[in-house]
Amino acid sequence: MGMYLVSVGAREWLARGAEDDEAAGPGHVAAALNEELVRRGLPPYTPAPGEPAGRGPAFEEKFVASMDGYAALCRALLSPEEAETVHDWTVLVPFSLDEPIRLPIGSGYADETVVAGAPQVLAALERLEAVVGMPDGMPSAGRNLELTSWYLDAGAAASAAAPPGSWGADPDTVFHVALYVRAARYSLRHGCPLVYS
Repeated sequence: MGMYLVSVGAREWLARGAEDDEAAGPGHVAAALNEELVRRGLPPYTPAPGEPAGRGPAFEEKFVASMDGYAALCRALLSPEEAETVHDWTVLVPFSLDEPIRLPIGSGYADETVVAGAPQVLAALERLEAVVGMPDGMPSAGRNLELTSWYLDAGAAASAAAPPGSWGADPDTVFHVALYVRAARYSLRHGCPLVYS
C-alpha cells in the first residue's frame, strides 16, 4: 500500500458517484473546480482523452522517501507563496492558475482539496532542480514506478557522488524534486490532472 501520485484519465476525472460515496473518485473535485473557474470568469476544464478503460495510470510513482529535505529546500529557496504552490497541492492541473484554488472537498490525505496549475509549479520546481542537480544515471521519465525503483535501488549511491553538504547529496530531496518535476511536465505534455491515490 502507501501513497501514490497518479495521472487521471478524462473518463475517471468526469465520473461522479454518490455524494456520500468516499470512493466516488475525482468527479466531485472536477465539478467543484469547474464551478469555481466559471465563478472567476475562466473557462471550465475538460482533460484530454485518457487511457482506455481497464489500463493502469499512465503516470504512477510511489512516495517512498521522507519529505523533510524537500520541504526545507522549498522554504530555503522559494518565497512563501511559491513554496505553498509547489508543496501543498493535492490536485495538479495542466493550465495556469494565478494562485492555488482551495475547494472544501476532503480526501484520505487532506481536509480540503488544493488545486495548483502545472505551469506555475513547474517554473518553481525547475529552479529547485537546477540547484539540486540530478544525478547521472537517473532514468528518464518512462515506465510507471521507474523513478521509485531507481530511488530504492540506486538513489542513495548516486546522491553520494554529489558535493558534501549540497542539496543533491540528500537522496530523499533529489527523489521528490525529480518526482514533482516529472509530474508537472507529464501533466502539461498530456493535458491531464494528477492526484494522490
